Amino acid sequence: MLSLISFNVSFLADHEPQSNIEKVNAYLIYLNKLLQGDFGISSINNQPIREQLKMAFPATMELCVLAFSLSLLIGIPLGIIAGMTRGKWTDITINVVTLVGFSVPAFWLALLLMLFFSLQLGWLPISGRLDLLYQIKRVTGLALIDTWLSQSPYRKEMMISVIQLLLPITTLAMAAATRGLSRLTIIRRHLLHNALPPIIPKLGLQFSAMLTLAMITEIVFNWPGLGNWLLEAIRQGDYDAISTGVFVIGALVVVINVMCDILSMMTPLKRKEWYAIR
Repeated sequence: MLSLISFNVSFLADHEPQSNIEKVNAYLIYLNKLLQGDFGISSINNQPIREQLKMAFPATMELCVLAFSLSLLIGIPLGIIAGMTRGKWTDITINVVTLVGFSVPAFWLALLLMLFFSLQLGWLPISGRLDLLYQIKRVTGLALIDTWLSQSPYRKEMMISVIQLLLPITTLAMAAATRGLSRLTIIRRHLLHNALPPIIPKLGLQFSAMLTLAMITEIVFNWPGLGNWLLEAIRQGDYDAISTGVFVIGALVVVINVMCDILSMMTPLKRKEWYAIR
C-alpha cells in the first residue's frame, strides 16, 4: 500500500497519458528499485535521493528519539505521582500543566521558546543543528518542545493504571504492604510491573504523532531533517524526493506500531487474555 501511494506521488511528474499496462510495468520497475534501495535521482540537483535521505533521516531520528526518551522520563513519574495523590493539589497541578502543554500549538510554543532562550537569554542559537556529543544542553532545550506536548498520554495512561492498583482493596498492594515493604519498593517491584503494559500500545501511536511534530519543529528551527527536506522538495516540485519521503515515513510508522503491538502481546497479562479468547 505504501509503495502504491509513493508510486502515485512520483507519477504526478509525468503529464503524458499512459495505458494501464505501461503503468503496471512502471510500478513493477519502481518496486524493484525500491527493494534494492534505489530511490532515484533528484530532478533539482541531480544527486541521488538515497544520499540526501542519509543526511536528513538521522537528524529527524535524533530529535524524535531524544524527545521520546525525555517524554518517558517525565511523563511516567508524573503519572505515578498523580496516581498516588489522586484528588490532592499535586494531582490537580499536574493535570492542569499537562493539559495546557498538550493544548498549546507547537509552532506558537516554538516561537516563544526561541524568543526567550535565544533572543532574551542568549543561551541557544536561533536555528540549526548542534552536535549531540558536545552540546547536550542545547539539543535538549530544543527537544523539550515535543516532550512537553507528548507527555500527557503517558501520564494519563500511567495514572489510570496506578489508580487501579493503588485502591485500598487492591490485593497486590495490601499484600506487599503487610510484608513490611516500603512504598518505593512496592512501586518499583510490583506496581510498575503491572502498570507499564497498558502504555506499550500507546508508544507507537505517540511516536507517529511525534514525527509530525518534529517536522514542525524542524521548519521553525531550520533543523536539517526530513521535515525541511520534504518542504524543500515540495517547493521545488521534486516528486521523486516527495514519494521517497512519504514511503520512508510511512514504513517507519508501520514498523514501530507493529513492534509495539508484538511487545504488548509478549506481556503476561496480554498472553492470558489471548489464551482466554482462544
